[in-house]
Amino acid sequence: MSTRQDGAESPLVRSRADLVAWIAAGEKPKQDWRIGTEHEKFVFYTEALTPVPYDGDRGIRALMEHLMVRYDWEPITEGENIIALKRPDGQPGGTISLEPGGQFELSGAPLRTLHETADETQEHLNQVLDVGEDLGIGFLGVGFSPKWTLAETPHMPKQRYAVMTRYMPTVGKRGLDMMYRTATIQVNLDFGSEADMVKKLRVSLALQPIATAMFASSPFTEGRINGLKSLRSEVWRETDPRRTGMLPFVFEDGMGYERYVDYALDVPMYFVYRKGKYIDVAGASFRDFMAGKLAALPGERPTLDDWSDHLTTLFPEVRLKRFLEMRGADGGRWPRICALSAFWVGLLYDEVALDAAWDLVKSWTAEERQQLREIVPREALTGRFRDTSVQELALSALRISRLGLRNRREINHKSQDETVYLAPLEFLVGSGRTVADELIERFEGRWRGRIDHIFEEFAF
Repeated sequence: MSTRQDGAESPLVRSRADLVAWIAAGEKPKQDWRIGTEHEKFVFYTEALTPVPYDGDRGIRALMEHLMVRYDWEPITEGENIIALKRPDGQPGGTISLEPGGQFELSGAPLRTLHETADETQEHLNQVLDVGEDLGIGFLGVGFSPKWTLAETPHMPKQRYAVMTRYMPTVGKRGLDMMYRTATIQVNLDFGSEADMVKKLRVSLALQPIATAMFASSPFTEGRINGLKSLRSEVWRETDPRRTGMLPFVFEDGMGYERYVDYALDVPMYFVYRKGKYIDVAGASFRDFMAGKLAALPGERPTLDDWSDHLTTLFPEVRLKRFLEMRGADGGRWPRICALSAFWVGLLYDEVALDAAWDLVKSWTAEERQQLREIVPREALTGRFRDTSVQELALSALRISRLGLRNRREINHKSQDETVYLAPLEFLVGSGRTVADELIERFEGRWRGRIDHIFEEFAF
C-alpha cells in the first residue's frame, strides 16, 4: 500500500480522458522496462514470539529510527509518526513502509535485471536483521500470521488504515484479516503500449492462481492447521468483491485503458488526501467527485493525485496503474522473493515467452479461470484443472518463464543468467510440494503441534 506525501500541486481531472491518459503515460520502450519487487515480513520479538507494536524502546518506530541512524534512511512522517523510510535524494534503494498490522515492507526500486533485484533484497535483509538482532526482533516470511489473533495484532498509526479499518467490515467478512494478518511478495512490471498491456494483463490474470499455488505458505491460523494451503489467498476472496478478483472483462473484446478506467470508476472510494489528512469518504463515488458532488468535499473536484490514490485502493489479482502489479503470492524468504520476480519477468518481458504463455491460457473460459482461482487456496499444486493438474500447469509456465529469462541474456559476475532465480521454484514444483505442505508436515511431525517452531525455522 502506498505512502502519500505532500508535493507539487497536481492537475485537476477535467474529463474521463484525463484518467485514461494518466494510465497510458506509463508506456515505456522495451529498453526502459524495469522490475520493482515488494515483499512484506511479519515482525516479532524473538524471546516472547509476540508481535511488535509501533511504540516503545523496541517497537516498530524504534526499528525504523535505528535503520535511519545506522544505514542513512530518511523518515516519511504523518504528524509526529514515522510511517515509512526513503533513501536520501539521488540514492537508490526503494522505500520501507508499514502495512496495517506492522508487516515490514520493502518497496524496491525499479531495477533493470533480476541480479540487481537479488542484491537489493539481500542488502535490505542484511540491514533489518542487523538492527533487529540488537532489538531482539525477528522477521517471518509466510503468507498469514500463524499464531496471533486479530485482537493481539497491533495497529500502525497511518490515517488511511483507520479509514479502511472502519469500512472493511461493511463490505466483506475477512477485510481486517487481509489488512492485519496477511503478507505477500509482489512484482511490478512495465508495458510498452496499450496492446502490450492488454496481452500481459490477460496472461498474468489467467496464471495468477498458478503463482498462488506455487507460493502457498499460509496453512496456520492462531496456532492450528486451517485446512488451506494459502489462507492469504482465500482471505482476499472474502474481502470486498467490488475491488478484488479475476476481472473477467479484461478478456472481452474492446479491452484497453478506457475499459479499466470504467471499472475503476465503479469501485467505491476510501479517502481523499488533503493538507496532510486523509478524509474518510468510504463508499463514495469517484464519478460524483468528478462532478463536484462529493458530500465530504462539496464543489471540489479531484486531481490526478486523487486518481492515483484511488487506483491504489483496488485489489484485483493483477492491478493496473502505470505498471502491472502481480498480487497472487504469499510471503516468503529470500529465494522465493527473487523467484516470484523471475517467474513473471520470464513470462512477460520476452516476446516469444509471452506468446507461448498466451497460447497456454487463451482457450480458458471466464468460468474456468474463476474455478482455478477458487481451488488453489485449498489444494495448491494438487488441484485439478481440465484434464491436468495445477502442478503440470505450473511446470509448463515455469518452462516458458525459463525460456524468456534465457532469451534476456542477462549475466551476473558468476556468469549465471537470470534462470538461476527460478531453480528453487522449479525444484519445489517438480516435487509437487509447496511450503505449506512442508509446514504442515513439520507441525504434525517433529514440532508436535507447537507453532512456535515456525519462528525459528522459517524466519529470515
